[in-house]
Amino acid sequence: MTSTPEQYKRVMKNCQSLFSKKMTDYGSAWRILRLSSLTDQIFIKAQRIRGLQTNATQKVDEGEVSEFIGIINYSIIALIQIELGVSETPDLNSEEALDHFEKQEAVVFELMTAKNHDYGEAWRDMRVSSLTDLILQKLMRIKQIEGNDGKTLVSEGINANYQDIVNYAVFALIHLKAFKE
Repeated sequence: MTSTPEQYKRVMKNCQSLFSKKMTDYGSAWRILRLSSLTDQIFIKAQRIRGLQTNATQKVDEGEVSEFIGIINYSIIALIQIELGVSETPDLNSEEALDHFEKQEAVVFELMTAKNHDYGEAWRDMRVSSLTDLILQKLMRIKQIEGNDGKTLVSEGINANYQDIVNYAVFALIHLKAFKE
């Protein structure tokens, strides 16, 4: 079996490739999005995945894989927005945006490596549906923190929740074998 870091990097390479292509198509139009808008966009994708997992039929020809990739990319965008702040205009070129993407990806990868060590790769025994539910739970937490003007008393902040969402979505994609060995 390929190691978790290798699988993780393959999944993220696919996500970054799509991010790069969308930068070519749309530029950094996403820079105008507030965190609450990004949270809602990720929530829609997670709810769709949950629907795909529970409904017998689907009417849109896109499956879980593309939605998990979207969750990862929107979460990375949210982390970039936290770092840079929201802009009134698309103010990053492709190279700058990819640099920020890679910086956030590296931080999230380090977090995954540390937690994966401490938890003993417990995610490998989890179901994709459980990972979906955990993503939804993290989104509910983010919405609550956003409702509290970003303040927490004893809990991790918004960025830690987005980082966990990225990692849960990567684990789901590894389970779904959404990368090439």
